[in-house]
Amino acid sequence: MKKNLVLFAIVFLSICIGFFLGSEKEILMSDQQNSWSMNRLERLMRYIENDYVDEIDTDSLVGEVIEEIVNRLDPHSVYIPARERQSIAENMQGNFSGIGVSFFMYKDSVTIIRVLEGGPSEAVGLLAGDRILIANEDTLFQKNYSSEKIMYSLKGKPGTSIDLTMYRKSEDKVFQLEMKRGKVPLPSVDSYYLMDETVGYLKINRFSQTTYDEFDLALSDLISKGMEKLILDLRDNPGGYLHTAIQISNSLLQKDQTIVITKSKMGEEEKSISDGNGDFQEGDLIVLVNEQSASASEIVAGAIQDNDRGWIIGRRTFGKGLVQKQMSLGGGDAVRLTIAKYFTPTGRSIQKPYNLDRETYYKGLINRYPSAEISNAKKNPFNDSLAYKTPKGRTVYGGGGITPDFYISNKKTEQENFNSLILNSNMMNNFVFEEVDNNRKKFNGLEMEYLLKGEFEDLLPWHDLLVKYCADKKIEITVQEQETFKAVKAYLGLQLFGVNTFNQMKNQDDLFLEIAINTLDSLSQIN
Repeated sequence: MKKNLVLFAIVFLSICIGFFLGSEKEILMSDQQNSWSMNRLERLMRYIENDYVDEIDTDSLVGEVIEEIVNRLDPHSVYIPARERQSIAENMQGNFSGIGVSFFMYKDSVTIIRVLEGGPSEAVGLLAGDRILIANEDTLFQKNYSSEKIMYSLKGKPGTSIDLTMYRKSEDKVFQLEMKRGKVPLPSVDSYYLMDETVGYLKINRFSQTTYDEFDLALSDLISKGMEKLILDLRDNPGGYLHTAIQISNSLLQKDQTIVITKSKMGEEEKSISDGNGDFQEGDLIVLVNEQSASASEIVAGAIQDNDRGWIIGRRTFGKGLVQKQMSLGGGDAVRLTIAKYFTPTGRSIQKPYNLDRETYYKGLINRYPSAEISNAKKNPFNDSLAYKTPKGRTVYGGGGITPDFYISNKKTEQENFNSLILNSNMMNNFVFEEVDNNRKKFNGLEMEYLLKGEFEDLLPWHDLLVKYCADKKIEITVQEQETFKAVKAYLGLQLFGVNTFNQMKNQDDLFLEIAINTLDSLSQIN
């Protein structure tokens, strides 16, 4: 039965290859020619399975054929093999079942960076710095396993038991415990807090199934605390579900305003219209974007810009105006296929051209540096034939991303950009963890307020330690002491208090936010 299914899949996929890649004449083949093709392919597969000298994994062969077909389509249609489907689904559903820790492989051991609040590990008393040596009968230390393999050992169905052998460095002891796996949230609203008495900040990292509920709770909380103006941070947000972007836009727009327009292959057009029930329809609004803001992020930014609801600040977004639908292929495999194009309320498409190969398409972001677009707003590509007018007369452009109303240039040198990447990388996270782990008593009881005030700076000679750490790893970096403290503060916030604190620390000297605050101040003067 399995072989028959494989044969059917190969035949079907091969016909698809003829459809997508063949000439018009080939597409209009007669039924007899189709039958001949199917017979030839079926014979080939039988020859391979029955007579070929080596064993062939036909399932893998099917996957390769599917991937080859999909790679000939647009850059956002993708094949999802079964082995990747679960992790992608978990990321987009907003939770998974596990033990509730943030970890990485430190030297030869799986080391807990932070125990997640309300999770199973907190309930049994696990601490940051604890090493996971064995999970059930799977030895995890001295194995150099990938994060995927470690997650596979720790995850499981909710309520199932897992036996752990742990090492606690602070007490130099090995201990065993049994715990129950539980639901672990994967928040998409990274941070939200009041920057002052009336200005709220809210950051979304992706648009998952739970994003709107998270956003709605955060927005309600900020409003209850006196928020009158909102900065919505969509930087580095790659997108996600279309309906989630529509829900969030609806919260910010007044009744009967267009959110997004989608058009299918058959020309069918569907408009999403705001219902007037949003919680934040009138307060001043700023949306932060950059070149990594894509898809659903661009839908929200486009809806806000085209309805004159608020101001877009940052850099030109990625430029993805295609809508995908995930379809099952059987056997756990799936394909995410582009089924429609979307347009902003003024009717503009922000999809950048994709007539070249995928590698060139995605390298377009890197090419924004040599083209000087990143450092010079005047280098942004403007096509007058793709100019549109908003209701209040603002000119907006289609053809490749959302161009912000206020452009923030990056005028750093190549070395300064490299330094910034290092200070905001996982390497910096590892460095901070190592120092905290070696001096954990110094950080016990450290309160967030002291971190915000910079009273952590005297705990260790951070700058000298960082210079030595980079030198040992043969990384050439030249940063000022204050830059070191800023990066250390952010990652201390992450490891000791979580993502919300991490972003508060990073935001203290953020140029995007500085310009956003100044813009809100100027709007207040006009109003």
